[in-house]
Amino acid sequence: MIRVDGLKKRFGAVQALHDVSFAADDGKITGLLGHNGAGKSTTLRILSTVIRANEGRALIDGHDCATEPLQVRRSLGVLPHASGLYAHLSGRENIRYYGELHGLRGAELNRSIDQLIDRLSLGGVAERRAKGYSQGERLKVGLARALIHRPQTIILDEPTNGLDVNAVRMLRELIRELRDSGRCVLFSSHVMQEVAALCDDIVIISHGRVVVRGTPAEILKATGAPDLEEAFVRAAEQGEGT
Repeated sequence: MIRVDGLKKRFGAVQALHDVSFAADDGKITGLLGHNGAGKSTTLRILSTVIRANEGRALIDGHDCATEPLQVRRSLGVLPHASGLYAHLSGRENIRYYGELHGLRGAELNRSIDQLIDRLSLGGVAERRAKGYSQGERLKVGLARALIHRPQTIILDEPTNGLDVNAVRMLRELIRELRDSGRCVLFSSHVMQEVAALCDDIVIISHGRVVVRGTPAEILKATGAPDLEEAFVRAAEQGEGT
């Protein structure tokens, strides 16, 4: 579960977030949308405990991102836009390292690694060094690292980037499985087809503010748009006037 209340963030003279508030519930896939520079990445970085807000509060499963970052990280799995694999480690070693950081050891860790390698179809590359991986292979190993400790809340930033059609379908199934198991999934994407296919709720940020939020049907009604792509455009234009 994610709760965000009144987040504000400045970088020098730039006010990246003016007032961001929203919730993402367990058992749901929530889409966080915004054009480049809207404040979406800043929001995700605050939730991931990479940076702190100047004002406001963000909670992950009841833990404060600013004052309880270690507890947040135990409960949170994050797939960032840049997967950042260790190039000279194999896929399996990359996943193992993150599992060990979360305190997993021995048979439990080995079992979890094998399950993720099988579920994400990584068997053909798991023993190869990450240097030379395709974008899709890097992304899937990054996803395995994010899930190795079985987090309750998962943040996925552009997870389908670089994947072929079959891999996208596999990823959709996995994300739905996470939701159906009661997890909270916060999903960021610029691909409206993916948003329409996956998201139960949507939050649209423009110019550092939440301009509309709700179910896909509620978003369409609020913007008067015929589809989510047009709804996104209209919501972003609305944000320009605030």
